Amino acid sequence: MSTEGTAITGELVRGMAPVRDDRCHKNDFGHLLIIAGSEFMTGALQLCCASALRSGIGLVTAFSTREALVPLKASTPCALTAAWEDSVTATLRKADELMKKASAVAIGPGLDESDPRSKALVEEVLNTAHALVLDAGALNIIAKNREELLPVLASRKARGLLPAVLTPHIGEMRRLLKGEVTPEVCAKFAVDNACLLVLKDNKTLIYTPHDTWYSIQGDNSGMAKGGSGDVLTGLTAGFLAQGVKPCNAGVAAVYMHSKAGVLAAEALGKRCMLPTDVIGTLSQVFRETGW
Repeated sequence: MSTEGTAITGELVRGMAPVRDDRCHKNDFGHLLIIAGSEFMTGALQLCCASALRSGIGLVTAFSTREALVPLKASTPCALTAAWEDSVTATLRKADELMKKASAVAIGPGLDESDPRSKALVEEVLNTAHALVLDAGALNIIAKNREELLPVLASRKARGLLPAVLTPHIGEMRRLLKGEVTPEVCAKFAVDNACLLVLKDNKTLIYTPHDTWYSIQGDNSGMAKGGSGDVLTGLTAGFLAQGVKPCNAGVAAVYMHSKAGVLAAEALGKRCMLPTDVIGTLSQVFRETGW
């Protein structure tokens, strides 16, 4: 099996842009619910929200612990916020109400995997969110509960839901597979679980549930910093919430993320650049790509 796949280029991504009409209002551009963050990982939520807000989306709601929402309210005033309740049952009830208003859900960055509310929320969104991105803590929770949660992931299509987008790095993928990460095994995982698999590395590979794949070479050590994946999650979910199909959302987000990283490295150097700088260069990539 070739590991090259279809090359992700600006020309490929150019035609994937969601329609943007100047006569529209915020409710026409999607509403993303982000379930992320925890007391000791507040930055993941901030990065994910900030990136999503740069995607062209109309509304972003952050659903997290009260501790994680405090810095978010100061750093990202454009995001709406909602706090988890103390009990699992009340938290799920609140999540269901929020999902009724959302066109897509992203879950995972900075989650406290030991919190029983986190596992309950992952299971709930797998079962009910129409459009969904899973990252970081959500992937680790699935890996720890493979027998219970992988069948839920695989059955989403049968229940009328869109294929979920999973964005693991190599370590998270190894935990999901409980074994070696190879192109053949990853392709089979995407088909068997009816999901879009975005495998993050210096060469990012995207495996579809239809046994096709895409690739982009992104040798940039400046991206090898905590928070880079949170930026990609927000961008992917932001596109998904605007009505972009899961495969196109994943491909476009990977391209924009990679090119924004290149611009940040050129401006600041790979050693000094931060994930926040990647968010800051997205506008230039959008303009150059014709979005």
